[in-house]
Parts: sequence; structure tokens; C-alpha cells
Amino acid sequence: MCGRYVMARAIGDLVALAEAEADENLELRQSWNVAPTTDVPIVLERLVDDKMTRRIEVARWGLIPGWAKDPSVGVRAFNARSETIIEKPTFRSAIKSKRCAVPVDGYYEWLKPDTPKGKKRPFYIHPADDSMIFFAGIYEWWKDKSAEAVEGEEAWVLSCSIMTMASPSADDADPVLAELGNLHDRLPVPLGAEAMNEWLNPANKDAVALVELATSQAFEVASGWNLREVDPAVGNVRNNSPELIEPLQSLFSE
Repeated sequence: MCGRYVMARAIGDLVALAEAEADENLELRQSWNVAPTTDVPIVLERLVDDKMTRRIEVARWGLIPGWAKDPSVGVRAFNARSETIIEKPTFRSAIKSKRCAVPVDGYYEWLKPDTPKGKKRPFYIHPADDSMIFFAGIYEWWKDKSAEAVEGEEAWVLSCSIMTMASPSADDADPVLAELGNLHDRLPVPLGAEAMNEWLNPANKDAVALVELATSQAFEVASGWNLREVDPAVGNVRNNSPELIEPLQSLFSE
């Protein structure tokens, strides 16, 4: 799964890395502890003045399907499993044509303890070259009928979810993939360059082929990552600073 991540890039850097456009007044808040229900940047493609344009938008993390009666559905839908994303009612509409990429600097995962009394240990996973990860995501627009009559409130809510897949085997020959497999049984799906171009194309309705393409390239992308244990302070969403991604031992060094 992916339930916490880091997004600390300036909007100008994100525009350049995603090769996208953004509104001039769009502002992004740096965060080293992004949690579900937070507003996050996503990259998507849509028609603007009859031209297909790649854009950066801000969405609530936790997908709210159009048929939902209230936004609480999104609290449980911040991840979408690749094995069921095509059939599950919450996601099956979005996967056909409302796909996005979720940019992150890195993400956190917790290693389960070996003993019943042990504590989970958080790890920060990020590209070894400090490049950006673009996770395969989906998005939806949900109409908040209660906001329609309230002046100044937006009636439409944009939300998103990150697709996950089974992790590599803990016995994988690649040491990074083996670490990822040992850390957790789920992996957020990173998009390779080819997969990202296809994934974002709303004209491509072949959801089955797109999920297969994204997952087939995921391990190759993930093999370039680095893992390091970090302080348990990241477990509290109120903690939010660059120190959260520092190696555990450095937090206590003089």
C-alpha cells in the first residue's frame, strides 16, 4: 500500500519534470508527510481549446466516485489494487479514461515487527538519483450538492487514488527489489516513461492493456530506488519537516 509520501518540489520544478502546464496562481505546499484526504498535485491530460494538454491539477487524495452520496467513500479509497481496479465499482469508471500520474519525491512504508510486542519500523523509499517518481493514478470529479447553494464554495471536488500491485519477491536477485519485497507485500506502481505517456492518454480506453503495461515496467523503475530507515515520528501526521526523511541514526548524532 501507499499511505504516506513526500511531495516537496516547487511548482516550477514539477512543471518542468512533468512537462506539463499549470495555472499561474497554483500554489503547492511542501509536505514531508502527505496523508490521505490531503490535497495533492496530480498530472493529467485533457482537451483545452480543442488541444490535448498535459496539466497539473490539485486533487483530494482518496477517490470519490461520481455516484457517492458523500465524500466519506474517499477515506478508504486512497489506493486501488491493480488486480481489481477494472472491476471494482469505485474505480472501474475512472480507469477507462480518467487516469493521472501522482508525483512524489518518495514514500514511506512500515516494516512489521518480528515479535508480537515489537514496533513497526518506518522506511523512506526514494529514487537513488533523487529524481521524481510518478505513480499510476486515477481521478474522478464528484459533485457536492450541499455546496451548490453556498456562495464561495466549490460544488465540484477532484479526487484521486494511487494504484498498487504485488511487491517483488523477497528472494528477488535484485537487492533493491528483494528489500521492497521484504518490507511490504504491496507496491505503489511507478510509471516508466513509455507507460506514463500511454497511461495519461484519455483517448486510450483499453484499461486492461494499460494496467498490464504499467505493472510490467514497475519493477524496472523500482530497482533504481533506495530504502532507509527513518524516525518513527513520521507516524504522526502532525509532524512535517525535512528531518523526517533523514536516516534514523543521524537524528541522534551530535
